[in-house]
Amino acid sequence: MGQSTVRFATLAAVAVTSALALGACGGGSATTRLAAAHGAALDAPALPTRPVAAPEIALHNSLGQPVRLSALRGKAVMLTFIYDHCPDICPAIVGNFHAALERMGPAAASHVAFVAVSVDPRGDTPATVEAFLAKHGMTGRMDYLIGSRHELEPVWRKYGVKVEASPDSREVGHSAFVYGVSGSGKISALYPANFKPGWIVHDVPLLAKE
Repeated sequence: MGQSTVRFATLAAVAVTSALALGACGGGSATTRLAAAHGAALDAPALPTRPVAAPEIALHNSLGQPVRLSALRGKAVMLTFIYDHCPDICPAIVGNFHAALERMGPAAASHVAFVAVSVDPRGDTPATVEAFLAKHGMTGRMDYLIGSRHELEPVWRKYGVKVEASPDSREVGHSAFVYGVSGSGKISALYPANFKPGWIVHDVPLLAKE
């Protein structure tokens, strides 16, 4: 396909999110298996279909600042759901965000916002999140939204994110995707957890203009 199309993910895939088995960080995830099964499709751009309005998110980031998804209109938003003591999948997602930012340069980076929503209201604290962001070079470059379970659960539900926690191991099983939200506030792409940074670099200017 031509270079004017957004990489992997149709809106049909958004509906698949809630149907997938949970992938606990620390093991093979459902999203990793999904990506492997669709490896060919993920190697080339694909047209998104029937973009839908992204549900509003209104939470506070780890600095206590209010963040509203609707306030980010005009930018491409890369939205994901993670927790900061995850041993593998979540750090890989954020590490790839960092790699994408480094590749796209300051001008292109001004057209994207990276947003993470916590799936672990007990474990993700302002201190642990700030340490996590610093470790992955994303301090001041990503809003990591935290809160109580009462505050977070409605957001998980609206985005079809299933969350299960093990109180003993503190390992949290959750749906791990990255939603590509367009500048007009529509979910236009869905990326697997093991997306390539180049996909984000490619898609940001396209999503920002939508």
